[in-house]
Amino acid sequence: MFKNLYKRFCDENIVGRFIFINIAVYIIVAFIGVFATLFGFNNEVDTFVRWFELPASFGTFICRPWTLFSYMFLHERIMHILWNMLALYCFGRIFLSFFSLRHFVGVYLFGGIVGGLFFMLAYNLFPHFEEIVDSSFLIGASASVLAIVVASAVRSPNYVVNMALLGSMRLVTIAVITVVLSLLLLASENAGGNFAHLGGAFAGWLFAFMLNKGKDMTVAINKIIDFFATFFRRRVSRGKAKFTYQRNERTADYEYNARKKENDAEIDRILEKIKAGGYASLTDEEKKRLFDASNR
Repeated sequence: MFKNLYKRFCDENIVGRFIFINIAVYIIVAFIGVFATLFGFNNEVDTFVRWFELPASFGTFICRPWTLFSYMFLHERIMHILWNMLALYCFGRIFLSFFSLRHFVGVYLFGGIVGGLFFMLAYNLFPHFEEIVDSSFLIGASASVLAIVVASAVRSPNYVVNMALLGSMRLVTIAVITVVLSLLLLASENAGGNFAHLGGAFAGWLFAFMLNKGKDMTVAINKIIDFFATFFRRRVSRGKAKFTYQRNERTADYEYNARKKENDAEIDRILEKIKAGGYASLTDEEKKRLFDASNR
């Protein structure tokens, strides 16, 4: 079963993989919660999960800096993760028609980070939250999703999206409505979530605006990811070397095909972008990608 799940994960594009990770984390935490409740350990599990939620208190955050990353993959209620993943699926595909896979990873994380910072700043800045700042925590991918939405809207504001109940709407209209609703709900029960939404929206706008100026704000994030990925890959390969001297050819073929599929999809996206906005609409990274592909 796990081998099939891993194969399914590898076959997905980057949007599907992020959805897969979010759902997997939700299911694991939910199952642990069920069994902990049945055996009377639910308080201990809640305390453990709290170590991965983003605290509003700066004092608590200093002791748990990883929560600025981990919180954006945690969800508490089924409807919470359902709406976030539906939005990520819909707008993530739209995002990839304008930007690259690495941009998606960078904007998802950048939006979540800025959204988390907005949440903490608001709860420590406004007197309204003074009494609850030590007991308030943030979870969910909403800020990351909104960064994806706003970045897409800045890139192509007139792109039409067919909404199930609302009919056809322009991307910029969806983005503006979402931001305005978050502003109106800043003093609601979910004030922290709405401050995070605004942070994610700002991150998405900033990314798209700076990219138009020739500055890619996701480069640093992707470099950090590449560093850790390379580090863990080397560690794993060293461990395998103790037991085997020959790499499994089937695994190598599968990885090669997965990389080739991802590269082909990226080139198709770049060509579609040229059709829509001409060669001048490409970023430097996309031009280099197209040049490298043409020389193979």
